[in-house]
Parts: sequence; structure tokens; C-alpha cells
Amino acid sequence: MKQVKIAGQVVPAIGIGTWHMGDRPAQRETEIAAIQAGISAGARVIDTAEMYGSGRAETLVGAALQPFSRQQLFLISKVLPENASRQRMEASLDASLQRLQTDYLDLYLYHWRGDVPLAETVAELQRLQTTGKIRAWGVSNFDVADLRELWQLPGGDQAAANEDLYHLGSRGLDYAVLPWQAEHDLPLIAYSPIAQGDAWGQQLTTNDTVKQIALTHQATVYQVLLAWVIRQPQVLAIPQTSSVAHMEQNLAAGDLILSPKELAALDQQYPRPTHKERLDII
Repeated sequence: MKQVKIAGQVVPAIGIGTWHMGDRPAQRETEIAAIQAGISAGARVIDTAEMYGSGRAETLVGAALQPFSRQQLFLISKVLPENASRQRMEASLDASLQRLQTDYLDLYLYHWRGDVPLAETVAELQRLQTTGKIRAWGVSNFDVADLRELWQLPGGDQAAANEDLYHLGSRGLDYAVLPWQAEHDLPLIAYSPIAQGDAWGQQLTTNDTVKQIALTHQATVYQVLLAWVIRQPQVLAIPQTSSVAHMEQNLAAGDLILSPKELAALDQQYPRPTHKERLDII
């Protein structure tokens, strides 16, 4: 399985996303089983946030992780903009840790930019890292201008990752963000890497080229989409699913290598941007 290095740890390039999980009590056991199946299939990274279900996703993750060794997992959560201040962040982090039933996070992300000055948020993230409650920190939904601003702040270049929306139908990062992150050795965490099952009408899963590549590899179209996202170094994909079977298929996509010819065919269908595009955020 392809791997990436993030916050000093080498982890499989496909992890587990948890957005929209924990919202339906009737699905609780199914969702826990899916997360546990992913870990059993080799996933190490589990990505969640205090925003997801107003803490319900973190509570679900906390329950799902109990049978496993905490040291073998790489746990990510995120702080909301309104909680990203010197006065509120630690209490927000403590609440996340309590829901997750752990005493530390491997990575704590600033979910998106709000009204708190970025310098204050960075300083507090740096301080929390010294407490041991977080092993590393990073950002999310940052565009290239935000990253440049971050790098100019004291300690800003200590960020361990940036998490942005990225999939075959949303390639804006290819123009500036990904080259900048590669130059500065900043890993990308790609959320919604399979476009939430064509939620935005790009018809990725019904595209003839995608389907043909899947057939060639005896893979699913979703596995092809994941293999495309992690085709380059230092990109970690975090697909979400509540299905055990789909979870196992997602993890297996880490072994799928697309040929240069196949990548060129996908580029033709979904071209690389030729100019700066607005950062996609959902």
C-alpha cells in the first residue's frame, strides 16, 4: 500500500474520513463496524472534527477505536474557527479528547479561517503542542495565499499538513496549492476524494474512461478515483463510508497504480487547470 509521511509518521495513503457519521443512531453499529473494518484492513489515519455532528462523530470514533492500540493509530480532529482563540481553544480540544476517549491527538487542524487573527491561532496551536495534548498541528481549507501568510508567521512553518477538497472533478489545487506544498514539504490531506459519490454532478463514476480503467484493473470506479488522488507523493486521501465492504475496497485502492497512459486519459477527460481557480470548499 502506498504510504505518506505526515507529522513524522509514515502512514498508509488512504485513511478514514468521518464527516456525516454519528448523525443517525440507527446507523451507529454499522458505522462503528465500518471504521473498525478499515483499521483491520490496514488504515491508520482516522480524520474527524468537533463540527461533524456537533461532536457526535468524535463520540462515534471514540467508541470504534476502543479495541485497538492507540499507539498504532493516527488520530486527527479539527477546531472550529470560533474556538480557535487563546481563550477557547484548549477547552475545545479537551472536549474533543473526552469524546474521542484519548489523551492526545496526533494532528489538530484549524478547520477553516475565521475572525481570530491567524497569528493568535498559530501561537495557541504551538502552545498546545508543548502540553502533549497534540503531537502536531496543521490547517484546513487553506488556499495558496493563506499558506504563504501562514509561513510568514512565527512558528507558522511548523504546520504538519493542509486538508483541502481534492478529487478528479475538482483539480484547482493542481495549479498552485499542490506545487507550493510540494516545494515546502507540506503534505496534503484530500477530503471528499471520491466527490461524495458524484454529489456535484461531475459524473465521475459514470465516465467511460474511468469505467474502462476500472475494468482493466478489475477494480471499482471509486478505487480508480482514489488511486488518482494519491498518484503523487505526500497526498493522503480520507474517503468516508458507512459500509464495511466499501471501506475494505477503499483501503485496497492504496495498492492500485495507474499507468502514465491511464493518467493521461484522465487528464484529457478532466483537464489540469491552466489558471488560478477559487478554492473549492464544502
